[in-house]
Amino acid sequence: QVQLVQSGGGLVQPGGSMTLSCVASGFPVTFYAIGWFRQAPGKEREGILCISPSGSSTYYIDSVTGRFTMSRDKAKNTVYLQMNDLKPEDTAVYYCATDQGIGCRDTYYTKPNFFAGSWGQGAQVTVSS
Repeated sequence: QVQLVQSGGGLVQPGGSMTLSCVASGFPVTFYAIGWFRQAPGKEREGILCISPSGSSTYYIDSVTGRFTMSRDKAKNTVYLQMNDLKPEDTAVYYCATDQGIGCRDTYYTKPNFFAGSWGQGAQVTVSS
């Protein structure tokens, strides 16, 4: 059974950094595409970026390019979202997810309402001074 368990999150000052973790079970993290989404208060969920089984990343939000990166640790079967230079507008609940696909399906990240797969439980990230 596919399961994603997240850790991390909390309060960080503007300009600070934070790393979110997502431990996968039921499949190797290098087998399926895995991505990150976020949902800010009063806004719809949006796709952030996705990493394919081959290790290539696709960004879906221009404002995080150069600040957010995604990585994988095969030994820990974990994916990470490293966030740098955080801004108040990055405040949101962050989710990792997989549709158990062999590539990053753009539709799922541009229209998250259509996403069909497994989600982590979410982690609140608050960027505030």
